[in-house]
Amino acid sequence: MEAPSPAEERAAAAEGPKGPPGGAGAGGGRAWRGWGPVELVLFLASFSLALQRPLTTQYLWHRLGAEVGYNGTSRGGGCNDTSDPRQQEVSTLTSHWNLYIDLSGFFVGLFSATLLGPWSDRVGRRPLLVLASSGLLLQVIVSILVVTLELHVGFFILGRLICAFLGDYNALLATGFASVADVSTPRSRTFRMAVIEACLGISGMIASIAGGHWIKAQGYTNPFWLALATLIAATLYAAFVFRETVPDPQKASLFTLQNYRLVYQLFATPAPGKSRKHLALYLLALFLVLTIHYGTWDIVVLYELSSPLCWGSDLIGYGSAAQHLSYIVGLVQLRIFQLCLKDSWVAEISLAFNIVGMVVFSLANTTALMFTGYGMLSFSLVVTPVIRAKLSKLVNKTEQGALFSSIACVSGIAMLSATGIFNSLYPVTLDFMKGFPFLLGGLVLLIPAVLIGWMESSDPRPEYQQTFP
Repeated sequence: MEAPSPAEERAAAAEGPKGPPGGAGAGGGRAWRGWGPVELVLFLASFSLALQRPLTTQYLWHRLGAEVGYNGTSRGGGCNDTSDPRQQEVSTLTSHWNLYIDLSGFFVGLFSATLLGPWSDRVGRRPLLVLASSGLLLQVIVSILVVTLELHVGFFILGRLICAFLGDYNALLATGFASVADVSTPRSRTFRMAVIEACLGISGMIASIAGGHWIKAQGYTNPFWLALATLIAATLYAAFVFRETVPDPQKASLFTLQNYRLVYQLFATPAPGKSRKHLALYLLALFLVLTIHYGTWDIVVLYELSSPLCWGSDLIGYGSAAQHLSYIVGLVQLRIFQLCLKDSWVAEISLAFNIVGMVVFSLANTTALMFTGYGMLSFSLVVTPVIRAKLSKLVNKTEQGALFSSIACVSGIAMLSATGIFNSLYPVTLDFMKGFPFLLGGLVLLIPAVLIGWMESSDPRPEYQQTFP
């Protein structure tokens, strides 16, 4: 029997391992593979989270305000006394509880993300999509119980822990991007990932506008029920409709060190030229961008609730919708700029708008100026799909799950750093410059701008990228 050629061996390696006859791999071809794209799972889950995040912060604000005897804001909005020291106390308490809730799931999420991503490279993307959607579903059930039964706000932490153990939103998002990487070409990958982010933006914008008016009209309970219904739909879609993108899913153990070794090998295995160095530097740039993104989103609702803005839930909803508009604008911006610019320079333009938007936020003391900042930020989110696409092109098709689980870990560490820095920094800067955290964010974004520009200008040739068909 003639031995396979080196080219045939490389092709076989890119396709991934074959399953044994009659086993999971062979059964994978006969099993229901679905027909629906992954974007709808992410749309539904993002809709639910965009509805919940400002909802939870506002609920904490009013619940903690009632406990300390402060009623300066209501669902109708407005501040009754900007000099009331209890307003600052409520801001501090709410900021700290956001910190506790985010911190509670970090280490569990770090463990689960690195375990589940490589596992999905072998068993397929569907099991992880279902698992992560179920975790988000259980989290919102706990939130409903807290609001309807007026349980201690510490129970929000329980929901966060359950969600993190099952993968959390980061694992869901990572699986979605890995699914797109499975079926896209290197040339189309950046735009396909921008399409996913546009879906996140559309869902977030709709949820933000609807949620703001809904809270004002009916309170907190009913929007949480809508979040629950949306996540039920996402879980069922992932289980029965999503089109599996791993060609030949295998049976594989979940709780095994092999999954962690696959992540280690992603960075330790030698590769041509500068690919591993670029892998590390792009991850660093993504970490810094996400840290500022998460950190400013953590405190912006508090910034808007308190004086001098004193926004009500309807204006907060419009502001959150404006934040999510950047995903849609970014898709159009990317498509236009790709006609004449490389992806790296599109990312640089995006970062420039982000920095300007942060500076405007830091000085905003009127509603008009705040929305001007949102307008600047609407051009700011092209950078993340560009970095994800560049990272995806540096690894093999059989490593996409491991890569995006690593990105999920970076995202989790960025969220931890953002929560710790911004929720701790915001209360202590209220006395001398309320918008200082936004100004700091703009300065930090100069670092990824320099990194991306240096990588593009120092080696503009694409040879270092291991682009696999």
